[in-house]
Amino acid sequence: MTGIDAVLRVVDALTALRIPYMVVGAFSSNAHGRPRSTKDADFVIQLGNTDVNSIAIAVGGGFRLDPQMSFETITASPRYQLRHPDTPFMIELFLLRPEPFDQARFSRRVEVPLGNRSVYVPTAEDVVVQKLRWSRHPGRDQDLLDVRDVIAVQGGDLDLTYIRSWCDQHGTRELLEQVLAENADLNPSP
Repeated sequence: MTGIDAVLRVVDALTALRIPYMVVGAFSSNAHGRPRSTKDADFVIQLGNTDVNSIAIAVGGGFRLDPQMSFETITASPRYQLRHPDTPFMIELFLLRPEPFDQARFSRRVEVPLGNRSVYVPTAEDVVVQKLRWSRHPGRDQDLLDVRDVIAVQGGDLDLTYIRSWCDQHGTRELLEQVLAENADLNPSP
């Protein structure tokens, strides 16, 4: 089973259960930037009153849900992990937080093609904002590379006013401007 196969199985299960979702992390930066490999897929889900165990049941095919909810240290988000014994690929299900940016990016999510279907991901702007936030943590160098790739690919299509507004709130404006300056030849106009 490939990573894309695993993601699509989870997407099908979430859709069948009517659980709103978006695929974040590497899959979202791949959708708006340059593709790279990854060993996991991250979802943000709006679980509501649905029992999380129903997701594992709906995914089926040997996937196992870790019944213990944990907290991801970078985002302080509650999460569940889904694993399949035949692959090292992991699925992480993060619960949608009430934090204003998380709510905004979830409400703005867009559909992009993946395999033979479409899936929900954050907008390119929201990928840039979130990855800039994560990149400030030790060991998160790939996030800054993802930001550079999204900016390079999306160019002048990015809404820099929107991005700068959130970066001002998150304290990442200086980092954004540094990335834009380093990529001046690819820099979208302000």
